[in-house]
Amino acid sequence: MDLSIVIPALNEQDKIARDVEAAAAFLRAEGLSGEVIVVDDGSTDSTAARARDVHPGADVELSVVRHDRNHGKGFAVRTGMQAARGEYALFADAGLCVPFEDALRGLDLLRCGHCEVAHGSRHLPESQIGRRHTPYRRLVSRLYRWALPLLAGTPRALTDSQCGFKLYLGSVARELYGRCICDGYMFDVEVILRALRQGYRIEEFPIRWSHDPDSRLRPLRSLPRLLAQLVAVRRALAQEGLP
Repeated sequence: MDLSIVIPALNEQDKIARDVEAAAAFLRAEGLSGEVIVVDDGSTDSTAARARDVHPGADVELSVVRHDRNHGKGFAVRTGMQAARGEYALFADAGLCVPFEDALRGLDLLRCGHCEVAHGSRHLPESQIGRRHTPYRRLVSRLYRWALPLLAGTPRALTDSQCGFKLYLGSVARELYGRCICDGYMFDVEVILRALRQGYRIEEFPIRWSHDPDSRLRPLRSLPRLLAQLVAVRRALAQEGLP
Protein backbone atom coordinates (compact mmCIF):
# COMPACT_ATOMS: atom_id res chain seq x y z
CA MET A 1 0.00 0.00 0.00
CA ASP A 2 1.40 3.37 -1.02
CA LEU A 3 -0.23 5.98 1.22
CA SER A 4 -2.31 6.08 4.39
CA ILE A 5 -4.27 9.30 4.98
CA VAL A 6 -5.26 9.91 8.60
CA ILE A 7 -7.99 12.47 9.33
CA PRO A 8 -8.66 13.27 13.01
CA ALA A 9 -12.16 14.58 13.59
CA LEU A 10 -14.26 16.01 16.40
CA ASN A 11 -17.85 17.08 15.66
CA GLU A 12 -17.17 17.43 11.95
CA GLN A 13 -20.43 16.01 10.58
CA ASP A 14 -20.79 18.85 8.07
CA LYS A 15 -17.25 18.43 6.67
CA ILE A 16 -16.08 14.86 7.03
CA ALA A 17 -17.76 13.41 3.95
CA ARG A 18 -16.06 16.00 1.73
CA ASP A 19 -12.72 15.25 3.41
CA VAL A 20 -13.01 11.52 2.75
CA GLU A 21 -14.21 12.02 -0.81
CA ALA A 22 -11.37 14.43 -1.57
CA ALA A 23 -8.75 12.11 -0.05
CA ALA A 24 -10.05 9.14 -2.03
CA ALA A 25 -10.21 11.18 -5.24
CA PHE A 26 -6.59 12.25 -4.73
CA LEU A 27 -5.42 8.66 -4.29
CA ARG A 28 -7.28 7.55 -7.43
CA ALA A 29 -6.11 10.50 -9.53
CA GLU A 30 -2.46 9.86 -8.65
CA GLY A 31 -2.69 6.11 -9.12
CA LEU A 32 -1.79 5.49 -5.48
CA SER A 33 -2.96 2.43 -3.61
CA GLY A 34 -4.08 3.61 -0.23
CA GLU A 35 -6.43 3.95 2.67
CA VAL A 36 -8.31 6.73 4.41
CA ILE A 37 -8.49 6.42 8.21
CA VAL A 38 -10.96 8.70 9.98
CA VAL A 39 -10.53 8.87 13.75
CA ASP A 40 -13.64 10.25 15.44
CA ASP A 41 -12.38 11.40 18.83
CA GLY A 42 -15.60 11.18 20.84
CA SER A 43 -17.86 13.35 18.70
CA THR A 44 -21.35 14.09 19.99
CA ASP A 45 -22.75 14.44 16.47
CA SER A 46 -22.94 12.05 13.52
CA THR A 47 -19.32 12.45 12.35
CA ALA A 48 -18.56 8.72 12.35
CA ALA A 49 -21.80 7.81 10.60
CA ARG A 50 -21.29 10.46 7.90
CA ALA A 51 -17.77 9.16 7.29
CA ARG A 52 -18.94 5.55 7.04
CA ASP A 53 -21.61 6.55 4.53
CA VAL A 54 -18.95 7.59 2.00
CA HIS A 55 -18.16 5.08 -0.75
CA PRO A 56 -14.53 5.85 -1.65
CA GLY A 57 -14.34 3.36 -4.52
CA ALA A 58 -13.13 -0.21 -4.78
CA ASP A 59 -9.47 0.82 -5.01
CA VAL A 60 -9.43 2.88 -1.78
CA GLU A 61 -9.92 1.39 1.67
CA LEU A 62 -11.90 3.36 4.27
CA SER A 63 -11.62 2.80 8.00
CA VAL A 64 -13.54 4.75 10.63
CA VAL A 65 -12.36 4.46 14.23
CA ARG A 66 -14.58 5.95 16.90
CA HIS A 67 -13.47 6.77 20.44
CA ASP A 68 -16.23 6.60 23.04
CA ARG A 69 -15.01 9.85 24.60
CA ASN A 70 -12.83 12.78 23.63
CA HIS A 71 -9.15 12.21 24.40
CA GLY A 72 -7.50 15.00 22.38
CA LYS A 73 -6.16 15.60 18.91
CA GLY A 74 -2.81 14.01 19.68
CA PHE A 75 -4.52 10.82 20.82
CA ALA A 76 -6.66 10.76 17.66
CA VAL A 77 -3.71 11.21 15.29
CA ARG A 78 -1.74 8.60 17.23
CA THR A 79 -4.59 6.11 16.87
CA GLY A 80 -4.66 6.65 13.12
CA MET A 81 -0.90 6.52 12.62
CA GLN A 82 -0.55 3.31 14.58
CA ALA A 83 -3.22 1.73 12.37
CA ALA A 84 -1.70 3.06 9.12
CA ARG A 85 -0.30 0.39 6.81
CA GLY A 86 1.05 2.54 3.99
CA GLU A 87 4.64 2.94 2.87
CA TYR A 88 3.97 6.63 3.51
CA ALA A 89 1.55 8.25 5.96
CA LEU A 90 -0.14 11.64 5.90
CA PHE A 91 -2.23 13.30 8.55
CA ALA A 92 -4.51 16.10 7.43
CA ASP A 93 -6.85 18.25 9.48
CA ALA A 94 -10.54 18.06 8.62
CA GLY A 95 -11.98 20.92 6.58
CA LEU A 96 -9.78 20.76 3.46
CA CYS A 97 -7.64 23.71 4.56
CA VAL A 98 -4.89 22.28 2.31
CA PRO A 99 -5.65 20.54 -1.01
CA PHE A 100 -4.56 16.92 -0.92
CA GLU A 101 -2.64 17.49 -4.16
CA ASP A 102 -0.11 19.49 -2.16
CA ALA A 103 0.97 16.22 -0.52
CA LEU A 104 2.81 15.38 -3.74
CA ARG A 105 5.53 17.86 -2.78
CA GLY A 106 6.07 16.12 0.53
CA LEU A 107 5.94 12.69 -1.08
CA ASP A 108 8.66 13.73 -3.51
CA LEU A 109 10.91 14.74 -0.59
CA LEU A 110 10.37 11.37 1.08
CA ARG A 111 10.75 9.31 -2.08
CA CYS A 112 13.97 11.05 -3.07
CA GLY A 113 15.49 10.37 0.33
CA HIS A 114 15.82 14.02 1.34
CA CYS A 115 14.11 13.37 4.67
CA GLU A 116 12.01 10.96 6.71
CA VAL A 117 9.46 13.58 7.81
CA ALA A 118 7.92 16.25 5.54
CA HIS A 119 5.89 19.14 6.96
CA GLY A 120 3.60 21.43 5.06
CA SER A 121 4.30 25.04 6.00
CA ARG A 122 2.20 28.17 5.64
CA HIS A 123 5.22 30.41 6.14
CA LEU A 124 7.48 29.61 3.19
CA PRO A 125 7.86 32.17 0.38
CA GLU A 126 6.17 29.84 -2.14
CA SER A 127 3.17 29.11 0.10
CA GLN A 128 -0.17 30.58 -0.94
CA ILE A 129 -2.62 31.79 1.69
CA GLY A 130 -6.30 32.12 0.81
CA ARG A 131 -8.57 32.97 3.72
CA ARG A 132 -6.30 34.31 6.47
CA HIS A 133 -6.48 34.12 10.24
CA THR A 134 -8.00 37.06 12.08
CA PRO A 135 -5.44 39.72 13.11
CA TYR A 136 -5.63 38.40 16.68
CA ARG A 137 -4.83 34.83 15.60
CA ARG A 138 -1.98 36.06 13.38
CA LEU A 139 -0.44 37.92 16.32
CA VAL A 140 -0.74 34.90 18.61
CA SER A 141 0.75 32.69 15.88
CA ARG A 142 3.79 34.97 15.56
CA LEU A 143 4.33 34.98 19.31
CA TYR A 144 4.00 31.20 19.41
CA ARG A 145 6.53 30.69 16.61
CA TRP A 146 8.96 33.01 18.40
CA ALA A 147 8.55 31.37 21.83
CA LEU A 148 8.44 27.70 20.87
CA PRO A 149 12.18 27.25 20.15
CA LEU A 150 12.94 28.86 23.52
CA LEU A 151 10.46 26.75 25.46
CA ALA A 152 10.68 23.43 23.61
CA GLY A 153 14.03 23.49 21.85
CA THR A 154 12.57 23.06 18.37
CA PRO A 155 14.79 24.37 15.52
CA ARG A 156 14.03 27.89 14.36
CA ALA A 157 14.53 26.59 10.83
CA LEU A 158 11.14 24.86 11.16
CA THR A 159 8.68 27.61 10.34
CA ASP A 160 5.33 25.91 11.01
CA SER A 161 5.36 23.17 13.63
CA GLN A 162 1.58 23.24 14.09
CA CYS A 163 0.46 22.92 10.48
CA GLY A 164 -2.05 20.08 10.22
CA PHE A 165 -0.60 18.59 7.04
CA LYS A 166 2.40 16.31 7.64
CA LEU A 167 3.86 13.28 5.88
CA TYR A 168 6.15 10.52 7.12
CA LEU A 169 7.76 7.35 5.99
CA GLY A 170 5.19 4.86 7.22
CA SER A 171 7.65 2.95 9.41
CA VAL A 172 8.86 6.22 10.96
CA ALA A 173 5.31 7.39 11.66
CA ARG A 174 4.45 4.14 13.40
CA GLU A 175 7.64 4.29 15.45
CA LEU A 176 7.35 7.94 16.51
CA TYR A 177 3.63 7.96 17.28
CA GLY A 178 3.93 4.62 19.04
CA ARG A 179 6.19 6.31 21.60
CA CYS A 180 4.21 9.53 22.06
CA ILE A 181 2.55 10.39 25.36
CA CYS A 182 0.88 13.74 24.54
CA ASP A 183 -2.85 13.47 23.86
CA GLY A 184 -3.38 17.19 23.25
CA TYR A 185 -2.35 19.87 20.76
CA MET A 186 1.34 19.76 21.70
CA PHE A 187 1.68 16.33 20.12
CA ASP A 188 3.17 18.03 17.03
CA VAL A 189 6.05 19.33 19.14
CA GLU A 190 6.58 15.96 20.77
CA VAL A 191 6.79 14.20 17.39
CA ILE A 192 9.29 16.79 16.14
CA LEU A 193 11.48 16.42 19.21
CA ARG A 194 11.36 12.63 19.05
CA ALA A 195 12.17 12.64 15.34
CA LEU A 196 15.20 14.88 15.79
CA ARG A 197 16.49 12.90 18.74
CA GLN A 198 16.18 9.72 16.69
CA GLY A 199 18.24 11.31 13.93
CA TYR A 200 15.41 11.68 11.44
CA ARG A 201 15.50 14.59 9.02
CA ILE A 202 12.59 17.02 8.74
CA GLU A 203 12.00 19.12 5.64
CA GLU A 204 9.24 21.63 4.93
CA PHE A 205 7.35 22.18 1.70
CA PRO A 206 5.04 25.01 0.60
CA ILE A 207 1.28 24.57 0.63
CA ARG A 208 -1.89 26.36 -0.40
CA TRP A 209 -3.81 27.05 2.78
CA SER A 210 -7.08 28.66 3.85
CA HIS A 211 -8.10 29.31 7.43
CA ASP A 212 -11.01 27.26 8.76
CA PRO A 213 -13.13 29.69 10.83
CA ASP A 214 -14.44 26.66 12.75
CA SER A 215 -11.03 26.06 14.37
CA ARG A 216 -11.49 24.74 17.94
CA LEU A 217 -8.22 25.95 19.46
CA ARG A 218 -8.45 29.11 21.59
CA PRO A 219 -4.75 29.96 22.04
CA LEU A 220 -4.73 32.21 25.10
CA ARG A 221 -7.47 30.33 26.91
CA SER A 222 -5.62 27.07 26.24
CA LEU A 223 -2.18 28.41 27.24
CA PRO A 224 -1.95 26.81 30.72
CA ARG A 225 -2.96 23.44 29.31
CA LEU A 226 -0.49 23.73 26.42
CA LEU A 227 2.35 24.61 28.78
CA ALA A 228 1.47 21.66 31.00
CA GLN A 229 1.56 19.36 27.98
CA LEU A 230 4.96 20.72 26.98
CA VAL A 231 6.37 20.15 30.47
CA ALA A 232 5.06 16.58 30.41
CA VAL A 233 6.65 15.96 27.01
CA ARG A 234 10.03 17.32 28.10
CA ARG A 235 9.90 15.24 31.27
CA ALA A 236 9.04 12.06 29.33
CA LEU A 237 11.90 12.61 26.87
CA ALA A 238 14.35 13.22 29.71
CA GLN A 239 13.24 10.02 31.46
CA GLU A 240 13.81 8.13 28.23
CA GLY A 241 17.30 9.57 27.93
CA LEU A 242 16.30 11.87 25.06
CA PRO A 243 16.93 15.37 26.50
